[in-house]
Amino acid sequence: MKRPGLWIGGALALGLAGCAPSPEPAGADGPAIAPDTVTAALRDAHGQAIAEAVVQQVGDSLRVRIDATRMARGAYGAHLHTIGRCDAPGFTTAGAHWNPTGQQHGKDNPRGMHKGDLPNLMVGTDGRGSLEYTIPDASISGPRNPLVDADGAAVVIHAMPDDYRTDPSGNSGARIACGVLG
Repeated sequence: MKRPGLWIGGALALGLAGCAPSPEPAGADGPAIAPDTVTAALRDAHGQAIAEAVVQQVGDSLRVRIDATRMARGAYGAHLHTIGRCDAPGFTTAGAHWNPTGQQHGKDNPRGMHKGDLPNLMVGTDGRGSLEYTIPDASISGPRNPLVDADGAAVVIHAMPDDYRTDPSGNSGARIACGVLG
C-alpha cells in the first residue's frame, strides 16, 4: 500500500531544504570564511607546469605537499614566499621567504628558521618527486601567523638544494618555478 502522505511530506522537506541559505564566504556584511586548503600549479620560466603544491590547515598547523611531475633529477630548495605573484623569468615578484616570526633561514641555523622554509624537493630520474612537511603554529589566513594575506603567497622552487643554514635563502640559487597559492 502506498502512503502518499509520506511521499508528499518528503518532497516538501526536500523542497524547503533547497530554499535554505547555503554557507558562503561573507562580503561586507560579515567576516569571510577562511579556506582550509589552497593550491598552486608551479610553472617554470616557459610557463610549463612542472609541479603542484597543496597547503592544508590541520589544527593549528599547515601541512604542505609539493609533487613534481616534470623536473630534471636532483635536489631543489623549496620555500613559501610572501607575495602571490609569479612573473617569469626570475619570479622575484614572489618576494622574500614567508617569515612572520622574524627568524633567520634554515633548520640548521641557530637563529632560524623561517616559517616558509621547507625540506629539499628530491626528484628522481623519472622527473617525479615530492615533499611533505608540517609547519607548526601557522594558518592559511587566520589570526595566527597567516600565510595568505592581502597580497597573497606563492610557492617557489630553486635551482639548487637548500643548505638549511645560510640566511636568507639557504644558497639555493635562482628561482626556477613558481605558483600562486589560491
